[in-house]
Amino acid sequence: MSKVTFFRGQQLPLEMHKVRIIQKLTLLPVEQRLEAIRAAGHNTFLLQNADVFLDMLTDSGVNAMSQEQQAAMFRADDAYAGSATYTRLYDKLVQVFGMEYFLPAHQGRAAENILGQVLVRPDTAVAMNYHFTTSKQHVVVHGAEVLELIHPDGLKVTSDHPFKGNMDTDALRAVIAERGAEGLSFVRMEAGTNLIGGQPFSLDNLTEVSQICHEHDIPLVLDASLLADNLYFMKIRDPRCVDLEIPAIVKAMADLCDIIYFSARKLGFGRGGGICIRDEAMYKRMRGFVPMFEGFLTYGGMSVREMEAITVGLDETLDFDMINQGPQFIAYMVNELDRRGVPVITPPGGLGAHVDAMRFLDHVDQRQYPAAALASAVFLASGVRGMERGTMSEARDINTGVEPLAHMELVRLALPRRVFTLSQVNYAIDRIDWLYQNRHLVGGMRWVEEPEILRFFYGRLEPIGDWTTRLVEQFRADFGDSL
Repeated sequence: MSKVTFFRGQQLPLEMHKVRIIQKLTLLPVEQRLEAIRAAGHNTFLLQNADVFLDMLTDSGVNAMSQEQQAAMFRADDAYAGSATYTRLYDKLVQVFGMEYFLPAHQGRAAENILGQVLVRPDTAVAMNYHFTTSKQHVVVHGAEVLELIHPDGLKVTSDHPFKGNMDTDALRAVIAERGAEGLSFVRMEAGTNLIGGQPFSLDNLTEVSQICHEHDIPLVLDASLLADNLYFMKIRDPRCVDLEIPAIVKAMADLCDIIYFSARKLGFGRGGGICIRDEAMYKRMRGFVPMFEGFLTYGGMSVREMEAITVGLDETLDFDMINQGPQFIAYMVNELDRRGVPVITPPGGLGAHVDAMRFLDHVDQRQYPAAALASAVFLASGVRGMERGTMSEARDINTGVEPLAHMELVRLALPRRVFTLSQVNYAIDRIDWLYQNRHLVGGMRWVEEPEILRFFYGRLEPIGDWTTRLVEQFRADFGDSL
């Protein structure tokens, strides 16, 4: 592991790449930002990218590709069946994970659809270290429930626990004792728990979960979409892993699981996904759903050019110098915000910096969607598009109308890999710092249009009162004619 120390003692992340392709950005005046967020129904998903300065909505499908990935796309074999591109991707996945069977899909939630069709049984449960929005929906739609068995430290917004994504194994044993093994359709471990700050789990924790599952003949499924970040944290924080090379850590993880699925929009930096399966019988149960929902078995709805890029991206995931920049930039951003008093999730995780909206806007009732309000306010203050990860991202019970309140109200500021410069990150930090000093101006939100399914993607809200206008006025008073 390389280490770079600055002569004057600064703690700065150092990019281990150079920029060779650029995209011009536009920073709108604050008044135009207000018009843009109003037109989007105060839902950052509905903003036009032309109105966004720094797009920190997600790391899904927006990571920078390497020159090797782009070069590989030109050799793609576009045969409908029996493509050499598929063979190269398959061989790489077998090398990385050691599982013999693979089903391609167009992205991670398509893989979750197939898992739901085959594995989820009505009136059972799926135990998770923590859910993701689409993973939960694919369980619920089949008549089962999701059990959140996150380690107690996982829901502490500030902590020094290195693996807040660990599953509570005592809770898992208790659930099995209460419901019986047949009461669980499967157990899902998410590498880098997305909704609670991108927090990793340890190899010891995965080992214990695997032992429990296999003792009771319950399938263990790993969501490896954010595997790269989890590997980074294992390498630097996990005593079992510090002396292992990245490929060895991956293999140790894979050996503990029955099924591994992933969104290649995150893992491999291409638009696609897939399911790696250990057991032939399980593979045969699932494979019919690929031509039914995705495409033929050798492309699964993916572009063959993206498949070539993913193959190279999987190799790059095994290179520590390629996977460390994201977590290092995130740590820098989190630590700088924390130093300025801005409430953030600690320790820094993967995927992005996560601002704690419940502490940031402690005067806004949780039923008025403080994370959604803060995401809108961040865009107004900076032109930075983040994502609400709170109660708006939950789902109202369609039978009772009851709306569950999220464990956390977060605004995720994703840092796609190898995309932003340090000066851009510092700009975002500066504007969020200003917003925190003026947080009393920010109010709540209410629904204008609330879809029944995955409402956070395309629902529309409005501010309660005129706080957005007053925030823009304060920006002009403090920054003059600055953008």
